[in-house]
Amino acid sequence: MARTPLSWLAERHALGPRSVRTAATASVLAAVGIIVTGGVVRVTGSGLGCSDWPMCTEDTLAPTAEMGVHGVIEFTNRLLTGVLCAVVGWVIVAARLQRTPVPRVLRGGWAQFWVVVLNALVGGVTVWLELSPYIVAAHFLAAMLLLTAAVITREATLEGTTDGAPARPAPSGRARSLAAALTSLTAVMVVAGTVTTGTGPHAGDSSDVPRIPLDWTGVTVVHGVLAALVLALAAALFAELSGQGTGGVARRRTAILLAVLLAQGLVGLVQSLAGLPEPVVILHLFGAALVWVGVLRVQLAVRPPGPSAPAPAGEPAPQPVSERAGPPGRTAPTGPR
Repeated sequence: MARTPLSWLAERHALGPRSVRTAATASVLAAVGIIVTGGVVRVTGSGLGCSDWPMCTEDTLAPTAEMGVHGVIEFTNRLLTGVLCAVVGWVIVAARLQRTPVPRVLRGGWAQFWVVVLNALVGGVTVWLELSPYIVAAHFLAAMLLLTAAVITREATLEGTTDGAPARPAPSGRARSLAAALTSLTAVMVVAGTVTTGTGPHAGDSSDVPRIPLDWTGVTVVHGVLAALVLALAAALFAELSGQGTGGVARRRTAILLAVLLAQGLVGLVQSLAGLPEPVVILHLFGAALVWVGVLRVQLAVRPPGPSAPAPAGEPAPQPVSERAGPPGRTAPTGPR
């Protein structure tokens, strides 16, 4: 196998599971943060605060005083991408230096890295196309894809612990079907939310940016109906898990999801009735990220257990017995007699 600096370092300085778990948690928080700050850019009309990409202008990397607060807000959001890269790099290094390597965590870290690259490129296209609502929607969905990879990676760091392992006995097949339907419908709801945003008044810039040519009220009603269906599915899943008396972790996560969905629905209602005030719009974006995190955690909790349980976190995996090893209590020969 080819040696790399990380493999050389792993032979000399191993890290425990807590380090990678902390890094993975930080990556989830950073992904949520980039979604929220992107919303701040949009509602403040700072989307074209920097008129070019990757430079802020054709001549400067950073905004100038003449560009005002909009340039500062947009450039700050770009700098956060650098912070996100550092956090994802932390996940990769911490995963590679584990005493007991977890390949799924390492793969998840690299998946996050490439999604960050994708999101940065889509952000550049967003500026070049002067905030086309379709590209803005793709930019948001790429951020949600990053959040998906971050949540799955963090769940992989919990394997072998009480919180991360699938409940025993596993939830029923009906519960797994309900969870799959919940995840799928929530994804549709998120996409509908981007369409609602693309038809709404917050275009991301103070200039006349084209909007998606749909009726905002009608699209908002569709989005609300989808949210009600998601809430109903979550309630049905909770009832199924409670009725079977199984799936303790899944049931607890579903209860939390129900609370988040109710709070998010209230924020969405206030947002629509109050004429989309900027702080409430940002709060709704934060709620959307929390809803998606909650749905993913429920989906991962109801998965059927694997054929063999992973080694408990912090304990080394069983090592294969050498072919030269003798029976227990005897020492294998070390050379010719």
